Amino acid sequence: MRRFEGYDLIGDIHGCGLSLRMLLARLGYSKKNGVYFHPRRQIIFLGDIVDRGPHIREALHIVRDMVDAGHAQIVMGNHEYNLLCYCTPSRTPQKQPYLREHTQRHRRILQETLQQLDPYPEDKRSFLAWIKEMPLFLEMDDFRVVHACWHHELIEQFKSILGGNKIKDDFLHRSAVPDTFEWILMDRLLRGTHLRLPNDEVMVSRDGFKRRFFRTKFWAVEPQQFVDVVFQPDPLPEHIARIHLSEENHQDLVHYGEQEKPLFIGHYWCEGEPTPVSSNIACLDYSAVKYGKLVAYRYDYETQLSSDKFVWVDVRAEIKKPN
Repeated sequence: MRRFEGYDLIGDIHGCGLSLRMLLARLGYSKKNGVYFHPRRQIIFLGDIVDRGPHIREALHIVRDMVDAGHAQIVMGNHEYNLLCYCTPSRTPQKQPYLREHTQRHRRILQETLQQLDPYPEDKRSFLAWIKEMPLFLEMDDFRVVHACWHHELIEQFKSILGGNKIKDDFLHRSAVPDTFEWILMDRLLRGTHLRLPNDEVMVSRDGFKRRFFRTKFWAVEPQQFVDVVFQPDPLPEHIARIHLSEENHQDLVHYGEQEKPLFIGHYWCEGEPTPVSSNIACLDYSAVKYGKLVAYRYDYETQLSSDKFVWVDVRAEIKKPN
């Protein structure tokens, strides 16, 4: 017998605490002993609770309280991982003091989180310890959850080594070393598949970062050109979009077939009306912190995902001041 009637999966929150409270109420969750709950359903958060938004600490408390009480589950997002590495001293301080370098770019991404948590050192310490305990993925009987990309081979290898879905200290430290198995797995599961722009070209994305790679679909069927696999809000320049994929490009892509279990992901900054990206994959990141939507999917064990199962808060339309 299934424990819950269904699950409500929520995409990237990025410190939008007000939107989160509105969405939980819209989904039928209310507070009991100060913690949001539903008598028959459970939330699954897709990661990226931190960074960018004005209510990061509040959002972390809401989410962790729900997880601790058994009313929710969570998988780690790349922003939680980045924060953890940024704050974790390395074992070779003479080479690099922390697992993630304290560069201007890295500080810029994390600055809102650090500004909001640094005045509360005990909160910061406990949240970092909690982040380290977050699962990287969830495999349920009927569906799967990961922040950015489900890669069968890497996940199976991870389970054979770690015996579950959580990292340990040695794994965390090795994940900071480029091209190790640990680095590759964290990059693929938490950041997704991507291809390098040809001819050393550089794109400037909407968030102001210079990028040499673009995010790609891992469900495209028989793609031929770059435009067939691009999956991000910033369009590729036309002269790049029509370049044919090379054999090396194809080897860098991953394919999640339509016969697989339904899969829920975040990470990708979708736009417009929420809808499944394929018959069995739903992306729930609709740029809430950029005045998009904070999105949930009400999953009731269906094998074919449907547009009418999405529920959201439209931040631009419903919240008049910065979230």
